[in-house]
Amino acid sequence: MNENLYSLLSARFPEDLSQCFIETADAATYSYNDLIDHSGRFARLLSDLGVKKGDRVAVQVEKSPEAIFIYLGCLRIGAIYLPLNTAYKESEVAYFLGDAEPTVVVCRPASEAAMGKIAKGAGVAELLTLGQERDGTLIERSNGLDPDVGCVEAGKDEVAAILYTSGTTGRSKGAMLSHGNLGSNTETLHKLWGFQPDDVLLHALPIFHTHGLFVATNCVLLNGGRMLFLNKFDADKMIELMPRASIMMGVPTFYTRLLADDRFTKDLCANMRLFISGSAPLLEETFQQFQARTGHTILERYGMTETNMNTSNPLEGERRAGTVGFPLPDVEVRIADDDGKTLTTNETGVLEVKGPNVFQGYWRMPEKTAAEFRPDGFFITGDVAKIDERGYVHIVGRAKDLIITGGFNVYPKEIELCVDAVEGVGESAVIGLPHPDFGEAVVAVVTRTSENGLDAQSVINAVKDDLANFKVPKKVVFLEELPRNTMGKVQKNVLRETYKDSFQA
Repeated sequence: MNENLYSLLSARFPEDLSQCFIETADAATYSYNDLIDHSGRFARLLSDLGVKKGDRVAVQVEKSPEAIFIYLGCLRIGAIYLPLNTAYKESEVAYFLGDAEPTVVVCRPASEAAMGKIAKGAGVAELLTLGQERDGTLIERSNGLDPDVGCVEAGKDEVAAILYTSGTTGRSKGAMLSHGNLGSNTETLHKLWGFQPDDVLLHALPIFHTHGLFVATNCVLLNGGRMLFLNKFDADKMIELMPRASIMMGVPTFYTRLLADDRFTKDLCANMRLFISGSAPLLEETFQQFQARTGHTILERYGMTETNMNTSNPLEGERRAGTVGFPLPDVEVRIADDDGKTLTTNETGVLEVKGPNVFQGYWRMPEKTAAEFRPDGFFITGDVAKIDERGYVHIVGRAKDLIITGGFNVYPKEIELCVDAVEGVGESAVIGLPHPDFGEAVVAVVTRTSENGLDAQSVINAVKDDLANFKVPKKVVFLEELPRNTMGKVQKNVLRETYKDSFQA
């Protein structure tokens, strides 16, 4: 039995392959025949360029149907797909390419010169480009190639994709996700969320991220269904297309922005079956406002890069504000203390998970991988949580100081290293503070080496060339010294409490 993820998905494509798979914001359509043809030709080109099973293909491009097809093309030949956030800057990309050692890199046409230097420095054999307007050398060089590449045999534990997640020590880690990890999670979510043959997904999420690619897109493919495909969140387009959709997946920011628009009404949502939220905590206030405005109850779920989805509020039954629902049917969860002792109902500790969705480990980091797993196979998520008497999971904090801003993961250490290097900075502590639009905003609390005129904008300007925009501090606060406990550790909890209302209206 071929356990390649593409084999699983393609077995559920519609019988009539002329049916629409993607409709773009400008009404261009791509059928399942187009999917098979494009992904086949891309796969053929990669093979001709020397990509073999297990080789990495790094992709940093804007969202487009072709970007989905290169992902599927990689699956078909057993290459490991490595999507990179389009916001990553050159120094960040250089690390990823040096660490993953891809055989081929695909980038935006406008980035070709800069990426070419980085790729050459990392020993990458081939550089291709892909633009949003069906342009670039990936398309040019694949035109006319034989698309009949089939689908290579792969076992469930063989790696299908690597997603980099920021490290608490400043070094990013590549989470290795197997065909079985992704396939099992897709099958579970497809069933749990009650996908119907005529469901249409409104897709405005990025596709370099677990949510937009492995949850949203894979579920549509397994359903043999259709999605209305926006390059990015656009309230006008969302409102225009929503009457034609039945499911929407979004981050909390999407929902707060829709609620801020008077055109977003109950009537507009009349055809909608399900709204799903994830990637960052949904405020109870947003949950209640959405319910009052539309009559729909948002279904919040919880996942992470290393595991895809772990829990979900129920499709049928009470969806409780402030919770992420129950463990998925094939996932075990527990709350443990720092020593791994299992805690009981309503006790707060670190959430640990186990199941077929849990990743294969960190790329080339065996010691780090071993440290993140208990001897009985449970993965230590680092998220602080509790399970109430009804079995609902509540995420109450993060043990590893992770900041989730606009659905993107940010680890403070990486930013602190950049801020500390700014001339005139003594030391810094980076925290996440509640923000009405982003969920959390990145804030740097900084000391100066002297009264040298260093101001907030100077710090921001100094770091923004080396950090993706979502990592750049939204605010810089200056203190004479950082608060510390008796062991000398910076008390970030004190800083978060002191400045918690910084972005409140």
